[in-house]
Amino acid sequence: TAGMMAQWLEDSGINVNLAPVVDVNVNPLSPAIGFYERSFSSDPMTVFNHASWFADEFKQKQIITALKHYPGHGSAEEDSHLGFTDITETWADSELVPYQQLIGQGYADLIMSGHLFNANLDSLYPASLSYNTITGLLKDSLGFSGAVISDEMLMGAIVNNYGFDQAIELAINAGTDILLYRTNERNNFSLVRQVIDIVEQKVNAGMISLSRIDDAYDKILALKQSITALPEPTARHQIPQDFNLINYPNPFNNSTTIEFSLPESGFVTLKIYNLLGQETATIVSAKLVAGNYQYRWNASSLASGIYYYRLESGGFQQANKMILLK
Repeated sequence: TAGMMAQWLEDSGINVNLAPVVDVNVNPLSPAIGFYERSFSSDPMTVFNHASWFADEFKQKQIITALKHYPGHGSAEEDSHLGFTDITETWADSELVPYQQLIGQGYADLIMSGHLFNANLDSLYPASLSYNTITGLLKDSLGFSGAVISDEMLMGAIVNNYGFDQAIELAINAGTDILLYRTNERNNFSLVRQVIDIVEQKVNAGMISLSRIDDAYDKILALKQSITALPEPTARHQIPQDFNLINYPNPFNNSTTIEFSLPESGFVTLKIYNLLGQETATIVSAKLVAGNYQYRWNASSLASGIYYYRLESGGFQQANKMILLK
């Protein structure tokens, strides 16, 4: 059951589940959905009811869910994992019913956009890269206020038809707030670093607006706050005078809050190490603006003992000790 699954994820320290599938089973032989019996039903309202119950079980465990694959993969005769998937002639408005109903009852976690081309919604781009489909239909018309996450960006439907840089630009400008990738490396280099650099270059060149990045940031932060109840970082409101790094409580049982201050913008890493010097977690690895930040670290999967958290930014380095007691 969904409740049992939610408990498993909570016990494992996982707070995001990229489910449920809310595709309507229009085509039972659809290679990505119907063939694998991934849909709840061929009836849109039945899909809505089951998805609602599913999401509620996870919400009770403070686990974020994601409705997928918007605007509906259930009628597709192709598999977007493998290549271009055109649903123009098979898709029906009824496939939006689960989204309409869930949004109407207040769902505001994640919605995953599919790499699905529908000429009636956008004559140029698949849903995941389409401003008309994500911002125009999902956000403006259907009223979705949560965050939009892409389907995996290295799937055949994307890489066979768009360049790496081009897909990033199109997805973000379409209204995508989170880009999903299946790997951490590309061409033997950090994929995350490459994506960040590409986004920064395109913002500086005016190809992606800073307001679009700020909007995505706000939606992601709101999503995090919905399960952590952490206050918003004050980076935009108050610039500290010095670097500072603390955690509380310490000693702690299972989780602790790590707080740090940045007097200047820069690339920041915050990592956790065990007593042997082995890295156990990366909390931050990103370019941040000056400000104060808080991150909740869940160590429920680790053994009791002494750990160190290390902050690096520019020429600044500091490591502090913390004790996990179970």
